[in-house]
Amino acid sequence: MSERISLEQIETAIVMVRGHRVLLDLDLAAMYGVELRTLIQSVRRNIERFPADFMFRLTRDEDRVGSSKTLVPLDSRPQSVTSRSWGGRRYLPYAFTEQGVAMLSSVLRSPRAVKVNVEIMRAFVRLRRLLQSNAELAAKLTELEKRYDGQFKIVFDAIRELMTPPETPRRPIGFGS
Repeated sequence: MSERISLEQIETAIVMVRGHRVLLDLDLAAMYGVELRTLIQSVRRNIERFPADFMFRLTRDEDRVGSSKTLVPLDSRPQSVTSRSWGGRRYLPYAFTEQGVAMLSSVLRSPRAVKVNVEIMRAFVRLRRLLQSNAELAAKLTELEKRYDGQFKIVFDAIRELMTPPETPRRPIGFGS
């Protein structure tokens, strides 16, 4: 793999949708070093490997890009995966859960896909550990709060506020410089 993907890059791409930590198709295509249409085409050719708990399509409300382009329903698009007459994306993104990402490496079958998948799995494991340790910390904090009276309420509230993750900023639309 010529360009190494860092855990931080992967972790910033992981988003929560419908209670699941997922990676979106566009982010995965960039990580795997393939065109988005190639990734989608590979998935569609092997759709039986991607049940609803592995992959799902975002709704318009969930779409984090918020593109101003009109989205064309799937049934009105031509069978071809690509469209050369319009620019931009014409469908809602696919979201892949951890299991769906694991399945992608077998569908894409490239050495880079395998290496990137290893890094993605490490990122998911790391996030699980962080969430677990955060839950343990919250339980300990609740226990301490029960032991002490209201004079420490401000301190406990401040600690809880620090424990909540900051809202991730949306990616800007368009090309970066």
